[in-house]
Amino acid sequence: MTLNEQAKKPRIVFMGTPEFAVASLDALAKAGCSIVGVITAPDKPAGRGMALQQSAVKKYALEKGWTILQPEKLKSPAFLEELRSLKADLQICVAFRMLPEVVWNMPPMGTINLHGSLLPQYRGAAPINWAVINGEKETGVTTFKLQHEIDTGNILLQDRFPVSTEDTAGTVHDTMKEVGARLLVKTVQGLANGSLTETPQQIVPGTPLRHAPKIFTETCQIDFSQPVEKVHDLVRGLSPYPGAFTFLNGKKFKIFRASARKGTTDRQPGACKTDGKTRLSFACTDGFLDLEEIQLEGKKRMAIEDFLRGYQL
Repeated sequence: MTLNEQAKKPRIVFMGTPEFAVASLDALAKAGCSIVGVITAPDKPAGRGMALQQSAVKKYALEKGWTILQPEKLKSPAFLEELRSLKADLQICVAFRMLPEVVWNMPPMGTINLHGSLLPQYRGAAPINWAVINGEKETGVTTFKLQHEIDTGNILLQDRFPVSTEDTAGTVHDTMKEVGARLLVKTVQGLANGSLTETPQQIVPGTPLRHAPKIFTETCQIDFSQPVEKVHDLVRGLSPYPGAFTFLNGKKFKIFRASARKGTTDRQPGACKTDGKTRLSFACTDGFLDLEEIQLEGKKRMAIEDFLRGYQL
């Protein structure tokens, strides 16, 4: 059943910026939602010419002819007045910045957020990355009501999917944006027809609560004194961006794709070995990380065979 077939269609203001959010916005539009406004990041200069670039969400909203607001400051009186004038019943936030209470508490039905984890696990800025870095075999998405503490609001719906040892943050991201878009439509439908109830987040006693803080440069540097599977998970969790790195002959060396090979090693952790043709490996405590796709500082990203053809170790 689409929202067009339901008795009540809430007026929705959507907040988001990157491509991840476009999947949700598109799903809501196709479900017949009443989108009365879109809030996205201001245009930013980028590229060699530093031309102003529009966000992915803005480009989509322009195609639809929707009202677009791009506030520099979310507490600006002018922006708040424009937001009130849209008379939204419900606000939806997907991959946007933190909202002040004066914004998220404005509509009568509140503001819902789509978060890339199975809350309460992986609250924070980088849930996809940390789930893969920690070797999770499953992750998912959660829709919840925003409140004061970040990512702690009452849960509306959740959906889960498996994560394989070959998945990267990039592949999980691509799966999640589709799963999340479908879940968001179900959430709006449930709120519109009154069939959905909020559930406080439950922290199970004895179950460690894992967090998902912002990724910093120091997070990305590989420690080869760890087990090879742990190192492999770090590489997967930081691919394609920002990329796990080490140093090779004094230059930063990013690893985007690799495989873990367990076994005994006669090398010190971090030492590399190569056949000069198709294999370059770094020793870990219990095996080798076999590199498949890399990028040396100042060079383009390439397959390991191409790298070895043009680089003398």
